[in-house]
Amino acid sequence: MEIGPGMHRVLALDVGSRRIGLAVSDALGITAQGLPTLTRKNKKADFAALRRVVRKYEIAEIVVGHPLRMSGEASAQTDKVLAFVEELRQEFPGPIHLWDERLTSAQANRILDESGHTRMQRKGIVDQMAAGLILQSFMESRSLAMRDPGNRHSG
Repeated sequence: MEIGPGMHRVLALDVGSRRIGLAVSDALGITAQGLPTLTRKNKKADFAALRRVVRKYEIAEIVVGHPLRMSGEASAQTDKVLAFVEELRQEFPGPIHLWDERLTSAQANRILDESGHTRMQRKGIVDQMAAGLILQSFMESRSLAMRDPGNRHSG
């Protein structure tokens, strides 16, 4: 995965064992747009699909949801995501950030409940929406930090 001139979009990943939710920022880093959810096949196919997204949207950096227990402790899924991020660092030369994703899936499910989506309609949408929430939170924190350098959010 290569970064070219003028690339400054951020890609968010909500990494699960079956699917990877994807969202991309606009060029100004203000809004998040969900992309079609990637159904995982194998490492080679997953990274090939991610390379295509990085090229298509001219991604400059990636933010990956960091799954922690509500207590802040690591879980089995945390270890899997950290291993995925290490492999991603071998593929993508730009910055890769871990971002606390606690409650993003619950928030996505609540939004889908309120909009009347059935359980069957949610397959993949929850992952896409969770990635969008991760990205939006990351960008809002960055914007806050730029306006008030003393205000740091740990992600």
